[in-house]
Amino acid sequence: MSTRKTLVVAGHGMVGHRFVQAAIERGLTERYDVIVYGEEPREAYDRVALTSYYEVGADALSFLPGGKYEDPRAVVTLNTEVTAIDREAKTVALSDGTTQAYDVLVLATGAAPFVPPVPGKDLKNVFVYRTIEDLQAIEEAAKTAKAGVVIGGGLLGLEAANALHKLEVETHVVELAPRLMAVQVDDAGGATLKRHIEKLGLTVHTGVMTEFIDADKDGVEDGKVSGLKFKDVDEVLPADIVIFSAGIRPRDQLARDCGLEVAERGGILVSPNMQTSDESIYAIGECAAPGGRMYGLVAPGYTMAEVAVDALLEGPGEFLGADMSTKLKLMGVDVASFGDAFATTEGALELVYSDAVAGVYKKLVISEDCTKLLGGILVGDASSYGILRPMVSSGIALPENPEDLILPASRGTAQIGMPDEAQVCSCMNVTKGEICKAIHDEELTDVPAIKQCTKAGTVCGSCTNILKNLLTEEMEKSGKAVDKSICEHFAYSRQELFDLIKIGQLKSFDAVVEAHGTGRGCDICKPAIASILASQFNGHVLDNKTTGALQDTNDAYLANLQINGTYSVVPRIPGGEITPEKLIVIGEVARDFNLYTKITGGQRIDMFGARMEQLPEIWKRLVDAGFESGHAYGKSLRTVKSCVGSEWCRYGVQESVAMAIELELRYRGLRSPHKLKGGVSGCARECAEARGKDFGVIATEKGWNLYVGGNGGAVPAHAQLLAGDLSKEDLLKYLDRFLMYYVRTADRLQRTSTWIDQLDGGLDRVKEIVLHDSLGLGEELENEMARHVDTYFDEWKATIEDPEKVARFVSFINAPGTPDPNISFTEDRGQIRPVTFDEPVSLGSSIPVGAPQ
Repeated sequence: MSTRKTLVVAGHGMVGHRFVQAAIERGLTERYDVIVYGEEPREAYDRVALTSYYEVGADALSFLPGGKYEDPRAVVTLNTEVTAIDREAKTVALSDGTTQAYDVLVLATGAAPFVPPVPGKDLKNVFVYRTIEDLQAIEEAAKTAKAGVVIGGGLLGLEAANALHKLEVETHVVELAPRLMAVQVDDAGGATLKRHIEKLGLTVHTGVMTEFIDADKDGVEDGKVSGLKFKDVDEVLPADIVIFSAGIRPRDQLARDCGLEVAERGGILVSPNMQTSDESIYAIGECAAPGGRMYGLVAPGYTMAEVAVDALLEGPGEFLGADMSTKLKLMGVDVASFGDAFATTEGALELVYSDAVAGVYKKLVISEDCTKLLGGILVGDASSYGILRPMVSSGIALPENPEDLILPASRGTAQIGMPDEAQVCSCMNVTKGEICKAIHDEELTDVPAIKQCTKAGTVCGSCTNILKNLLTEEMEKSGKAVDKSICEHFAYSRQELFDLIKIGQLKSFDAVVEAHGTGRGCDICKPAIASILASQFNGHVLDNKTTGALQDTNDAYLANLQINGTYSVVPRIPGGEITPEKLIVIGEVARDFNLYTKITGGQRIDMFGARMEQLPEIWKRLVDAGFESGHAYGKSLRTVKSCVGSEWCRYGVQESVAMAIELELRYRGLRSPHKLKGGVSGCARECAEARGKDFGVIATEKGWNLYVGGNGGAVPAHAQLLAGDLSKEDLLKYLDRFLMYYVRTADRLQRTSTWIDQLDGGLDRVKEIVLHDSLGLGEELENEMARHVDTYFDEWKATIEDPEKVARFVSFINAPGTPDPNISFTEDRGQIRPVTFDEPVSLGSSIPVGAPQ
């Protein structure tokens, strides 16, 4: 007899989805069949990033594309609302007229926008700001609107105002409180924020009450909004759109109707393990009120979801409150609030730094004895948030002059004796002690290495400045000088060397050493300078007079060295498009040389097991068939992945394959500080995974969105939007500038994601330079890319046509025809693979070596 039970989840928002994820991950579906009802017409999506819907579309926001979980024991039904609960029968009534029995019921109904009882709130073109459907309706109305008003100047209200502003509608923000973001910032901080927002072209009205929403006098029967009337103000503010974003209220009516206990100010009362007054019913997220308090942020909701799953697995988890500190960017303005931001602690003192010209406001709240940091507010510059917030939670003693923490000359945490147990990275729960130990034990010398080793700073990045300070402190403790020298032979950073080589037109390593260095070079400066030379002058990587053996062993033989001393061969397949004839050639080459073949994640075919002396012959076969080097061995462009685009896909809005091919052929061979990968998706469904690439292009109805700074690997990064709805001409122009600026200024072996992260100003700085040409480099960067495109040549073809270069491809110089006897293979799944040191050779010894098979 089956002992499986039924668990019903009412609500498929962000928190409901997280509950189901945790239930699957932790094995709760071994005990329960999970049935989820979502009343919206789409699966759970990122409501926090709702405004980005206008840039990326609904599919990109989805947490569950396709509406199905991998575990078939968790099933989602959309467009279906739980309308009533029968606690005695343990059933729920559904909006489609049916009922569903449950053993356990989890309420994740969230919250609803609060709409004050303002006359005219039911007029046409009056909206709330909560769902994708709301945004779609606003977008449609904005097509014929000139002016719009957002009622509510809190976090949600400013997000709504940002959305309206992006739709190119004259935007007004109306707030009853005397300042914006009244819950997070004080009067001075609100005033600073207001100035920032008004500089963007929005109009802010604070301390005013909306008396009524006016209707169109020429068409009253149409019921369309025409303006907004403030109390005690005679004039009506013209408006074609009104958006209510004045807060949220917990959706607890289901609980009230079935007799569950609710909090005095709304929300379903729950115990620390998220259980309601009925032991078979749990509540999580914004509809719940642990300790009588509603939490309107997603992070506490996620914690509640985890606690509820733990409780159902008889675990000890409890929800005992949440840190409501926030750091965000609103319309390009940094805003942060943490701890006791409003000095409610008895005897608390306030330290304030304000720069009206720069638009910066900072406030610290400290204890009466000036020993502890209690909280603070940051507007315009929140870079110290990652330093200050841990001081509150860990109780770190303040320095003798605490004002140094917010003054521009502050050096931050490394100067104030942060204890080893203090949490530096709250996202990944990494302490100062763990970071310092990693720096010392692993001999880490830069921030990217710290991130890779400890994972600190890899999520929100707000602790990056602390990582820099701790690195400096630890290196100074060890007696190491902190400088930017690329190595002992050059007292310059990579960027400085790039400029010196460019200005001096130095075209060989020897010339660079003679002009700016000492000694004979090393395995750090040689490949770095060779890469710079290749970037600027595009010489063959095997030309000893210019670049020599570029980067490492892989570049030295234009192929990737494998575990057993053989090499892989990866021909370029632009955009993943290939003819049957070329497929046949690859198959014949792999067969004739007995190579292991594999289709890569970058839409290419990799062939493994080629001996060094076989490489030129393999390349010749491929080059004769129209292939060229795929640069899988180099710090250069690898691939530009694509979906099938509008030519084949019913969802495609642009021809992604053609675009991917054009981009790959344009940037092939571009030598860079680290490898580069691109992707082009034909619609927002993102089948090419473009936002996981160094540059990603996603089609829109109006053109192309350009994303930069993504990558997979040990420390994955999601690409960020650089510019949207671009024409092909602008796309190429901005991408040319971005890539060449990266090549020119990034550090050696630095991916685009960490390069952007460490730029002063980050992505905003990139936008200034690439989009707005703030440095006046735009034309120069475009010309450099044009020169690269014009001078490109295939390294494989140039190698096999040069006897001097071909001569290096031998295992033994004194016996050119002799293959390396140490290379052996065995067989798995019908293909060769290298033997391990402890297994017998079953195939390798029987394969003739030194010639095609």
